[in-house]
Amino acid sequence: MHAPLNIFLTFDIEVWCNGWTALDERFPAAFERYIFGRSSAGDFALPRTLEILHRHRLKGVFFVEPLFSLRFGKEYLRTICQLIQDAGQEIQLHLHPEWTDEIRPAIFPDKPYKRQHLFHYDRAEQTHLIKRGRALLEATADQPISAFRAGSFAANGDTLAAVAEAGLNIDASLNATCAFSGADLRDQIDLTLPQRYHGLQLVPLSVFRDGTGKLRHAQIGACSVAELQAAMRDAQCKGHRTFTILSHNFEMLRSGSSEPDGWVVKRFERLCGFLATHREHFPTRGLNEALALPEQGTSLAWPRVGPVATLIRYYEQTQRRLRR
Repeated sequence: MHAPLNIFLTFDIEVWCNGWTALDERFPAAFERYIFGRSSAGDFALPRTLEILHRHRLKGVFFVEPLFSLRFGKEYLRTICQLIQDAGQEIQLHLHPEWTDEIRPAIFPDKPYKRQHLFHYDRAEQTHLIKRGRALLEATADQPISAFRAGSFAANGDTLAAVAEAGLNIDASLNATCAFSGADLRDQIDLTLPQRYHGLQLVPLSVFRDGTGKLRHAQIGACSVAELQAAMRDAQCKGHRTFTILSHNFEMLRSGSSEPDGWVVKRFERLCGFLATHREHFPTRGLNEALALPEQGTSLAWPRVGPVATLIRYYEQTQRRLRR
């Protein structure tokens, strides 16, 4: 009998205006699409995500990006946090620092230009941004903030130091399939396993070898349900203690539209149904529980999935493209 595999269902909650011009004019429609995803079929962004989790009695972790609210108003951030809190889910901190040059007064007036990723900022600047983001969330959400994820997984050694300096305990910023994620840390730590690092609990995004042998990160919009199920089962068999899955508030929407993407909706429904049916083997957990995870070695083999599961993904992705 294998030990249960702890599942972290994580969601990055973001708002974008599809460009950096005419932001104030574009924002209201962008907020409606990215947060609510309203269509004739229903609201398939954040509300539907929360409804599906609630129906299956599953725990999710919602990494909320708050810097946008310094441009457009904290009431928008309050709306997001209220939706998540009312559903009984966990809120944590997510940052996309490319908002910093759009905020007035300027956060870094000596550098009034766009820097997309956190690793474009020095350690002091990263610490300031993480502290600012944490304060925004804690002033809005009636929950403690203990975990952080860098936007686009663009973290470096300074990011982990800044997370610790900002008083957070957990970092979920590392993605082994993203070349720039933890690029300066790869000779020091294993980017695929939870571990302790300078006082932080690291919880990287899970990766597996697909049916062609290529590494793939565990994302609902980028994997078939068959792949995710097979990867979780193989991870459990190989002694992994956790499996971290990524999604977004807009992942069940068609690209550039508020209409639902039926393939991704079905994936998420099927994944949640699987986790609900097998919750004794694959319990979903919050990151506030991550500090209680047992220590784990760094020599575990990658989870693998078979070719059929990957062929299913190829078929689904082809069908999605044809129906756009």
